[in-house]
Amino acid sequence: MKIAIILSGVLLPMLPAAERSPPVQAATNRPNIVFILADDLGLGDTNIYGGDRCQIETPNIDALARGGLRFTDAHPSASVCRPTRQAIMTGRYNWRFGSPVTNGPWGFCGPRPGSEKSTLAKVLQRSGYHTGYVGKWHLGTTMTTLDGQTQGPTNVDYTQPLIYGPQQFGFEESFILPGSLDMFPYVFARNHEWQGEVTAQKGWSAFNRVGPAASDFEDLEVLETFYTEAEDYLMKRSAEQPFFLFLALTAPHTPTSPGIKWRGQSELGVYGDFVMEVDHAVERVMDTLKRQGLDQNTLVIFSSDHGAAPYAGNILKATPGQIHLLEEKGHYASGPHRGFKFSVYEGGLRVPLIAHWPAAIEAGRTSDALVGLNDLMATLAEISGTSLSAEEGPDSVSFASVLRDADSDSPRRHLLMQSAQEVFVVRDGDWKLCLGPGSGTKDLHLIEPLSSVSWINALADFKPPLNRQKLTKPPFVQLFNLASDPHEDHNLAAEHPAQIAAMVTLLEQNITAGRSNPGPALTNDRRVLIHQRLPDVVKEQLRP
Repeated sequence: MKIAIILSGVLLPMLPAAERSPPVQAATNRPNIVFILADDLGLGDTNIYGGDRCQIETPNIDALARGGLRFTDAHPSASVCRPTRQAIMTGRYNWRFGSPVTNGPWGFCGPRPGSEKSTLAKVLQRSGYHTGYVGKWHLGTTMTTLDGQTQGPTNVDYTQPLIYGPQQFGFEESFILPGSLDMFPYVFARNHEWQGEVTAQKGWSAFNRVGPAASDFEDLEVLETFYTEAEDYLMKRSAEQPFFLFLALTAPHTPTSPGIKWRGQSELGVYGDFVMEVDHAVERVMDTLKRQGLDQNTLVIFSSDHGAAPYAGNILKATPGQIHLLEEKGHYASGPHRGFKFSVYEGGLRVPLIAHWPAAIEAGRTSDALVGLNDLMATLAEISGTSLSAEEGPDSVSFASVLRDADSDSPRRHLLMQSAQEVFVVRDGDWKLCLGPGSGTKDLHLIEPLSSVSWINALADFKPPLNRQKLTKPPFVQLFNLASDPHEDHNLAAEHPAQIAAMVTLLEQNITAGRSNPGPALTNDRRVLIHQRLPDVVKEQLRP
């Protein structure tokens, strides 16, 4: 099975409808789809990916991979939570959207305008799917406030339903936490209705962010609550109507809060306990599908929103750099890669991706196809027999052909990503370009090389005057060949100026075109620069 259009360095025009390949149909009926997204799970936190460098037992994730297809070159669109989730849901890079509205702190964050226009759920609804969402939301809500002003810790009327949330994204049933488990308000919402009485002030171990909470809300019960809710959703499904369930887990994101039954289960410590409960969530989903007789024709996809957090580990308080304490015990959360969440390196930008579908996917296969999680929209649309309009999923490329044949060529050659500080990363085959000299994140995360030091050193090696064009060349960029250097130890930027120039041009074209896949040009919702954020020390030397 071949994809009609392969991405190249130049954007290709959309083929006329008569010349496009028809949507790929399932081997049997349209499959049910369950997407399980872990939160801050590193590639090396699972046995199937980490091997001897993983000290956590993950038998159910491993079994999912052994029974399906495991991708080795899969990536989020960013090494931080919200941008990745935005791109997954819309098939559009987060940086194309405008600023959030009704925006408050932490779990009170507002939506980015237009996010609900085209979503995974709405695409699948067009093909007759029932849609459900369970778990961490973090895509923005609009809450009823007490005074009609911006929502926040003291300005929400919890007796009134959400005005904007999963329903606007096309989910017929939902049970969510507005943000992460360390982001107040600590209260669930079922189908936009708040659950429980928000009369308490609570905070959890990691950052001790104290804020509004339901009186009966407990952090160590949240993960089990979510996979139990997922079970309940699946128990109501039948073979008569296909369904799509998005299960967004809150683990192993801090606070490291495994359920009581999981405390002490891992020899690695409480971090291992939490990952083991994530693995159990997969078991609960798979067992329910089997009991319902739905396991054979259900496509189950498992991934993580980015790599492991550098401040996570067995110390419950978030502690910069403590992930290295796990390495001293023989556990490497980033697997064979460098860096962690927030950074430009593969430890933050390479994630597990497993697809299990007994009716159509050959068991025990591995693919090295380049895949972005933003490709889910085009992939699921193709599998469900749904056509996307020219405006939908502008950064999504279907990898349905790889699901059918793990040996087939990747339909994607290029991929754009960002660090937490919006440092662009460009993939071009095995080449990887980072548009900054350091880790791409705040120094407080202790990810080497520190960004501030790297920029100062780069400026010391450069002869002024400085302009933005020169910031796209050595010594201000990093270029790696991941085929020969998966740990990103050797910066080849000075040796390959032509490769850098081609990749910068590719980035510029993708920004200007408003899309990165073939089709008519679109407009970004805001002005996008190659360098969205620069340190003050750099800004001071830039010519007007």
